[in-house]
Amino acid sequence: MTESENAPPAAKPCSICGKPVVARFKPFCSARCADIDLGRWLKGSYVIPGEPVDVAEEGAPQQRERED
Repeated sequence: MTESENAPPAAKPCSICGKPVVARFKPFCSARCADIDLGRWLKGSYVIPGEPVDVAEEGAPQQRERED
């Protein structure tokens, strides 16, 4: 076997700044980059596209009437 076959796969860089990942903050390089990513999640910057939701569906769920 050659050395390239025994070598572990290259680590992915920090997805925020591109610097090498630090094990303590994996998958980021620092607490700062982890906080930036968290802020993006909380603001809704990361969105999975889908069908639009009707205004009636966005409100509180409809409650069923109880049958006594």
